[in-house]
Amino acid sequence: MINIIRESARGFDRVRIDDEFFRNRKLFLTTPIDAFSSSDLIKNLMYLEQESSEEITLYINSPGGEVTSGLALFDFISTMKAPVKTVCIGTAASMAAIIFLAGQKRLMFPHTRIMIHDPSYSNNDISGRKPHEIQRELDLLNEAKNVLVEIIADKTGKRIKDIEKLTANDTFYSAEEAVKFGLATEILKENYDD
Repeated sequence: MINIIRESARGFDRVRIDDEFFRNRKLFLTTPIDAFSSSDLIKNLMYLEQESSEEITLYINSPGGEVTSGLALFDFISTMKAPVKTVCIGTAASMAAIIFLAGQKRLMFPHTRIMIHDPSYSNNDISGRKPHEIQRELDLLNEAKNVLVEIIADKTGKRIKDIEKLTANDTFYSAEEAVKFGLATEILKENYDD
């Protein structure tokens, strides 16, 4: 764990760098999205919103993860009174791209990228499963796909059928392409000061 030294009335204190960022309303999503990481971020966001209605910055460099956990985080951010700015600091892929879209401002550094695609089936294999059980899983997967496509279409102002064509495969966007398409609102240039 990285510590920094801070001078106070008591002398010099060691402070965890994560605590310092948190104090400055800066959070990070740099792991796969699952129930734990989503819940942890929601708790942090709840606390910061309770403390103040000032803007919160969420930095993202994640490969994505579970749809249900990601949508919980997306929904929470979307209903917050405190504005949330999302910043892509590497790659916001898959479900992390959806979390990125929750930001009121969506910024990218020049050499970052976003990847969108349809959700995939990851509940192990289907051996031993009955056809109706497999169909139910497929129906749930298509429901999730429709929700994600609607979110992307809403945030970008694009038509649903155009988004469906793009998400059928892994589609990557550079920062410049993401701004042009409407996924991001701005590219961060030199001397970024948050």
